[in-house]
Amino acid sequence: MVKTTPPQAGHRARLRKKFLTVGLDSLLDHEVLELLLTYSIPRKDTKPIAWKLLENFGSLANVLDAQPKELLRIEGIGTQTATLIPFVRALLKRYMFCEISSRPVGSTPEAVMNYCQASLSDKKEEFLQILFLSSRHTITGSKIISTGHRDKVEIAPRDIIGEALTAKAEHIILVHNHPSGAPEPSPEDIKFTNALEEAAFFMGLGLADHIIVGKGKIFSFRAHNLL
Repeated sequence: MVKTTPPQAGHRARLRKKFLTVGLDSLLDHEVLELLLTYSIPRKDTKPIAWKLLENFGSLANVLDAQPKELLRIEGIGTQTATLIPFVRALLKRYMFCEISSRPVGSTPEAVMNYCQASLSDKKEEFLQILFLSSRHTITGSKIISTGHRDKVEIAPRDIIGEALTAKAEHIILVHNHPSGAPEPSPEDIKFTNALEEAAFFMGLGLADHIIVGKGKIFSFRAHNLL
């Protein structure tokens, strides 16, 4: 029996070659997904599935932000793919954290913002993240706290300070997300930040920034002279 080469094999090879020779920027969003899906769907044309993902979630970023249970609702997506896509996003987050933790945050403010965006933009309810900084303003660790609410964070300044002291931090960056998409702070956000800054000062801690993550946008209290 003569073995035949699947018609999609040549297309996959061309996508891989294009990526290896020119880079990811040479691929359209659906081609990025096609190539990614080849590693979890080895014997099937991935183009229709890539288009289904984009049509269902609206963008490549939204696909990467999708939860496994959301991905499994798409025809053609199995457990391997529903694991691979979140894994890629988590790997990107780990890479970005390694990048920002090696240098003082003041020298790489854009990288810090990008990390914060990647860290919380996929959350469907409000989460709060604390970045722990050394005396040299290098990031030594982080902790994400789930609040269990869709539109507000319920946590006391003393709880955040307690986390910082446990981590032996000298400074902290507070990060939380707005699932509604708009990153601008509410009056409650501003009031809470002022209270936290004052409480941190009395405990010998510095509040380096408070960053709010929206959908595709971020807001820095420090950059807007609110700290």
